[in-house]
Amino acid sequence: MNTIGKLFTFTSFGESHGIGVGGIVDGCPAGIVLDQAFIQHELNRRRPGQSAISTPRSEEDNVEFLSGIFEGKTTGTPIAFVIWNKNQESKDYNHLKDVYRPSHADYTYQQKYGIRDHRGGGRSSARATAGWVAAGAIAKLALKQLGVEITAYTSQVGHIAMKHSGDDIDLSLIEENIIRCPESDTAQKMIEYIDKLRKDGNSIGGIISCVVRGVPVGWGEPVFDKLQARLAYAMMNINAAHGFDYGRGFSGVHLTGAELNDAFIKDGDRVTTKTNNSGGIQGGISNGEDIYFRVLFKPVATISIKQETIDKDLNAVELEARGRHDPCVLPRAVPIVEAMTALTLVDLYLMNK
Repeated sequence: MNTIGKLFTFTSFGESHGIGVGGIVDGCPAGIVLDQAFIQHELNRRRPGQSAISTPRSEEDNVEFLSGIFEGKTTGTPIAFVIWNKNQESKDYNHLKDVYRPSHADYTYQQKYGIRDHRGGGRSSARATAGWVAAGAIAKLALKQLGVEITAYTSQVGHIAMKHSGDDIDLSLIEENIIRCPESDTAQKMIEYIDKLRKDGNSIGGIISCVVRGVPVGWGEPVFDKLQARLAYAMMNINAAHGFDYGRGFSGVHLTGAELNDAFIKDGDRVTTKTNNSGGIQGGISNGEDIYFRVLFKPVATISIKQETIDKDLNAVELEARGRHDPCVLPRAVPIVEAMTALTLVDLYLMNK
């Protein structure tokens, strides 16, 4: 499947070293002002080559819209767009043509399809997520009209974790550093750690946290389209994502029901809760509180340290991968998490409507 969503759908296309990447958004309500400067800003947050701790591949990631827009507004028809690839260096990947990189998609793609594009990982590359971010930016513009705001940030890199959480975090500081962590001292430690691993030819993973504000009561379906299930589905389709939890998540396993339950209280004419251990979701449906969730990302599989593997003829070989790769996906994955959240929420909004 290359399509996500039921009413608000996004179909993705493109490969890492192909002509371009992009997609088609269908089901977008008509009359939304398509702020192309905002969409480009979102793409700039994801694009490669933006800092010393990201891949040195240089792509401007300018988006070109082909349909679905008239006089700067969505028409309700399919919105097609493309982002042209301009800085491919395919020859750097020739040594991977017949070799399976450990923990990468090389082997599984070859076995499933009988053919694979070894240039930068082809379809399995995170390059394709440029189109996801463009589509997510359209979804964000739709959600903006509803008063919904999505903010993701890096909360942990390897063993280095933020000291604060929840309402104690100043989210306005996220874009103040290249790791996109709102704690400046923690961010500096993260950056230094990633840079050391980069120089060693290694990689590291971590956690991205996300908070969604402004979602009213009622989004999400009660059985197989639960809000948390749809969010988990969207997040776990992101390259290198290996885990998802919401609210107190796994950290709440040591609490009793009496400690974990969120007591309802009256706040004027509004029902709210004393605590938000549920992460804004109860029974698979939004309860009007802020939605909190986290996504765990594994270390990037392609590293330049020598590793044992096999080639297509099942010969044991020693691989020292070359090419341009991120030592840590987290900084560039922040806007991807936001984009996939936006696509999910617009779809659930339309289902609820």
